[in-house]
Amino acid sequence: MKSTNKYLKKSIEAAFLAVVLIQFSCKKDFLDAKPNLALVVPSTITDYQALLDNNTANTLFNFNQPSLNEVGAGDFYLSYTAWQALSTPQERNAYIWSPDLFAGQKSYDWTDGYQRILNEDIVLDGIAKIPYNASSKTSWNNVKGTALFYRAYDFLGLVEEFAKAYDPATAKTDPGIPLRTNADITVKSVRATIQATYDQILSDLSLAKPLLPVSSLYPTRPCKAAVYGLLSRVYLSQSNYSRALLYADSSLQLTNKLLDFNQLATNNSSPIPRFSAEVIYHHQLGSYSAFNNSSPRLIVDSILYKSYSSNDLRKAVYYKTVSGIVTSKGSYSGDPSSLFGGITTNEMYLTRAECFARANNFTMAMQDLNTLLKSRWVTGTFVPYTAGNSTDALSQILTERRKELVFRGLRWEDLKRLNKDAATAITLTRVFNGQTYSLPPNSNLYVFPIPPDEIALSGLQQNPR
Repeated sequence: MKSTNKYLKKSIEAAFLAVVLIQFSCKKDFLDAKPNLALVVPSTITDYQALLDNNTANTLFNFNQPSLNEVGAGDFYLSYTAWQALSTPQERNAYIWSPDLFAGQKSYDWTDGYQRILNEDIVLDGIAKIPYNASSKTSWNNVKGTALFYRAYDFLGLVEEFAKAYDPATAKTDPGIPLRTNADITVKSVRATIQATYDQILSDLSLAKPLLPVSSLYPTRPCKAAVYGLLSRVYLSQSNYSRALLYADSSLQLTNKLLDFNQLATNNSSPIPRFSAEVIYHHQLGSYSAFNNSSPRLIVDSILYKSYSSNDLRKAVYYKTVSGIVTSKGSYSGDPSSLFGGITTNEMYLTRAECFARANNFTMAMQDLNTLLKSRWVTGTFVPYTAGNSTDALSQILTERRKELVFRGLRWEDLKRLNKDAATAITLTRVFNGQTYSLPPNSNLYVFPIPPDEIALSGLQQNPR
């Protein structure tokens, strides 16, 4: 971004420094090593893989997924005292859907997202300059495919917060987000259309798909199943249900394991282990103070909590009671203080089920739903759900989607797409400190404003409030 050169230059320096630190950390003489500027710029496949794997400071690729939208997604509430104690005005404003969301502050979701995109572009620009040969084919492919996947992931997270829900009738004119596709910081940023934004995401994933392995060495690295899973998520956000079905199925063809919740220690603070069998790709949401579940601040919506049957083990696996308050356990992150936002098999089952129902194949839809739910209930107590038609099946699946994927950073985008259909539109309401706040379907407030510092520096078109 031309107008944010200082910030981007610092990001580049930080990225290069990360590679140096990783290289030195593997050497015994780290403390005796003298700085060498020749080592600052990544130049090998190993350098670029090291940069992609650098998550030591929780600032790069597997952390801080855009998640301010989760504060306003309606699955939890805060006491007035807890709301006043939130760390930033933007959290307080997100909770009550205030038009002045950022209150003059920078947006952490925007800044962190574009910092990651810059680093992804550095890798993509750099790997293109390294000769491709038989001996390095696998590692070269993995670096390029990973960077493309990460960039698609970040573009999707940003467009879900800072642009309208995808509408094929207006997508070619609706403003999307700036598409930074190279590390040249002198190129002026402009907002692409929503259609161009989604086209770029799909292009990145299409290029990544043949480059990545069927399975990865670590869940923090993407693989083919993760690409298919993200493609399914992208198409679902576009309400392109036939394509979402295709890619959810493709992902499940490669990995379809489900945890038996009966085998989990439900009394543990984090019953689901980090990198469990259901995790296709590991990613964590940004750590906003509203998500605090130790004091706690986050209080689970009572209607949501009561919707779980007494024999439904998700009630004990996903939630805990602290000082009489029902709060979250962090679920798939493996850390009770962090929320998970990655790709899992249970998400793929629910996406495929929803898409089957929308294709009028409610038999297959209910089969997927029951396969999932059977693994969640106390052994011997689950009675398979039934549906008389696709509308009935869809209603049950959407209810279970909310219950199963709670606090995963998916609810906001689900609301945006479902609000396009009057049959599934929802008005969110909070009665808070004696005042009622509401977020009606298709409100402009579902689209975050472009951060004020970015508007001041680059003159990007602002979203209507």
